[in-house]
Amino acid sequence: MNRQVLLAAESVSKEFGGVAALRDVSFDVREGEIHAICGENGAGKSTLIKLLSGQFTPGSYTGQLRFQGKPVVFRNVREAEAAGIAVIHQEMALVESLSVAENLFLGRLPQRAGRIDWRRMLASAREVLDRVGADLDPEMRVADLGMGQKQLVEITRALSRNPRLLILDEPTAALGEEEVEILSEHLCRLRGQGVSAIYISHKLGEILALSDRVTVLRDGSSVRTQDVTELTPDALIEQMVGRELREVYPPRGTQARGEVALCLEGLSARTERPGAPQLCNISLSLRCGEILGIGGLMGAGRTELLTHLYGLWGQRLTGTVTLNGRSYPRPSPRRSLARGMMLVTEDRQRWGLVALRTVDQNLSLSSHEAISRWGWVVGSVEQDRNTAAMKKLNLRSDRRVLAVRQLSGGNQQKVVVGRGLLSAPQVILLDEPTRGIDVGARRELYEEVRRLAAAGKAILWVSSELPELMGMSDRIAMMRAGIVAGVFEGPQFDARRLMAAATGQTMAT
Repeated sequence: MNRQVLLAAESVSKEFGGVAALRDVSFDVREGEIHAICGENGAGKSTLIKLLSGQFTPGSYTGQLRFQGKPVVFRNVREAEAAGIAVIHQEMALVESLSVAENLFLGRLPQRAGRIDWRRMLASAREVLDRVGADLDPEMRVADLGMGQKQLVEITRALSRNPRLLILDEPTAALGEEEVEILSEHLCRLRGQGVSAIYISHKLGEILALSDRVTVLRDGSSVRTQDVTELTPDALIEQMVGRELREVYPPRGTQARGEVALCLEGLSARTERPGAPQLCNISLSLRCGEILGIGGLMGAGRTELLTHLYGLWGQRLTGTVTLNGRSYPRPSPRRSLARGMMLVTEDRQRWGLVALRTVDQNLSLSSHEAISRWGWVVGSVEQDRNTAAMKKLNLRSDRRVLAVRQLSGGNQQKVVVGRGLLSAPQVILLDEPTRGIDVGARRELYEEVRRLAAAGKAILWVSSELPELMGMSDRIAMMRAGIVAGVFEGPQFDARRLMAAATGQTMAT
């Protein structure tokens, strides 16, 4: 079936300070098509999205955009939205102090007699949340939601505009498998109604299952556009990175596990936030040289567990925590760092980065003592340490003087990881560390984590991706409703038993 072209980019180029972000990019999106855009971090995907959605002013780029066959120039985001383009950004643009309903209709709040019609807004919010399959309270404050729930609000807000073209940038990065399935079903329904989508994701399985065609970007240029039926995961990876990656997960080490580095006995904790998960009677141990994976569905309490251990969440009710052989009753981020524990947070914008500071300054945030003399930072020592960290994470050295907000989402995540590792921790808490990271960078991070484990570090790893947990973990603890529902020994994990524990199902023996 021949479908009409809805959007076309013709020889589009964009520079920042003389550095090319896009070079002569051309592709088109047809009506009723899901068109995937793939590429490594820094390949130009985020820049392309901003250009298509009116975030760059006319004259700041070259080339031509066409929408429904006619040349267009979007002077701002509102003009793009008026044309029928809605964007779900990787870095969420929610107002945390407002409710879910207020965020859904921000800029178009229903009014009556010159005042906000709160009753109609809440009714409309419930209707659109139900339509999308998002189980959220519209009156709840966004600040009180988890990352996955915030992502659902972003998705719902975009879909509530009934767009002609939906642009999704890593929409499932913070979602569990159940939420991913709901979103996929909704996108397929929209495609059947003639709505088009540009889908950006580092999860190649999603791309191959959902999209009709794939355009690959590399170093700011469009490499190739192909039907998804012509592609395999290996071929797609090779086009993205320009080289062949033989194995996604590096081989496990053969070193013996050492002493217990972190021990939880009967740990229960809670927060006053209504509807938040509670941690109930959790007992776990983590040894030096071990990677312990933490799995479960969204809302199971995985993030709450890590942030409580680090000192960012909740009040401890019962139980004990022992860190490196010593009791740890009152955690705080400062104490955790001083006692050799670091956290790579899931919410990098809120807890992981200072957006207006440079890459160098962000990398050094957790290790000032190591680079200071008499209270002053020694620039040469800082640069040497940061250069080594950037090299390990394949972060280009010419980015070090940029404000971290100018980096792509994946490169921002590398900075968060690098900052934590520079604090020389013994116990490493990783909460969704590969969120927004491309396949090549993932492999590099996997290898670095393996090296850390081989060097005797103790690693607690939270991931929403079951294959990642199974590929990287020595053991996996599955959580459900704030409890540990089962602990499984690797490396031959049984995916069905893991999911049965996460969902509370009983498997026949």
